[in-house]
Amino acid sequence: MRQICRLHLRDSDDVRVGELVLAIGNPFGVGQTVSSGIVSGLARVWAANGRGRGYFIQTDAPINPGNSGGALIDMTGR
Repeated sequence: MRQICRLHLRDSDDVRVGELVLAIGNPFGVGQTVSSGIVSGLARVWAANGRGRGYFIQTDAPINPGNSGGALIDMTGR
């Protein structure tokens, strides 16, 4: 039996520093993993060589190659 799971998106404007989060990914291609951490910063902006900009949520959850770009969810799954 296949189970379908749905995640509900959360408005990033409601995220607060100190919240518990989970980073989900597939680091090093070893299979799915979950790392826990807290939100340690908000409204981080990055630009490389004047190109590409982004708005980032900073976390202290371990992010290894493969986790980068994966889901970052709060403790209620949003």
